[in-house]
Amino acid sequence: MTAAVHIAILDDEADITRLVARYFQGHGFRVSELHHAAALADLMAADPAALVLLDLGLPGDDGLTVARRLREQWRCGLVIVTGRGDAVDRVVGLELGADDYVTKPFDLRELVARVKAVLRRLDPQPGAASQAAPGATHSRRFAGWTLDTAARRLCDAQGREVALTTGEYDLLATFVAHPGRVLSRDALLEYTRGREAGPFDRTIDMQVARLRRKIEADPESPQIIKSVRGAGYLFVPSVE
Repeated sequence: MTAAVHIAILDDEADITRLVARYFQGHGFRVSELHHAAALADLMAADPAALVLLDLGLPGDDGLTVARRLREQWRCGLVIVTGRGDAVDRVVGLELGADDYVTKPFDLRELVARVKAVLRRLDPQPGAASQAAPGATHSRRFAGWTLDTAARRLCDAQGREVALTTGEYDLLATFVAHPGRVLSRDALLEYTRGREAGPFDRTIDMQVARLRRKIEADPESPQIIKSVRGAGYLFVPSVE
């Protein structure tokens, strides 16, 4: 999976980027080392990375601003790697669409494992779509929405694509696969993260709230993903 996969490391500490880059290169990745936000924008325009490792303590633009801009303009994995361990920063980072959040100091082996996990969720079966049987369909339709599970795309009734983060897509795909069934938070965590889930990955409520803002006509009165008190969440519409 890692062959020729391009990742970018954005951190203003050259020693850290050099150390992380060498380790990832040793695991078969192609790595770009960056030290300021403008360099990331230039890189993504010329040679987009499949995943960005982003430090929050950047000179000039704050890392959270960079994360927001990255999510608005490009489709890629995003792992925040930072010395900020405050819960507020973690929550804001995930709210902005980060796929994972790692605090310094970190173990390089764990960081590689987390990056591979995000990449698997972005493309769990490389080449699977091209190998599908003729006539096979990957489209799931519900409440006016169409989810293409091969391309990992969500489109509204007019065919306009709505951008989803990796976590949002995984959560929606899980709901679509289990319509009419109440899923507990632990079950949703297991379906979307499995054994790779860590203690801070229990953010299902936050992810559901983000997803509702994208697919519900009124997120404050959801009709697609309903809360079931004391039990979890229910995906209401039928799926075709």
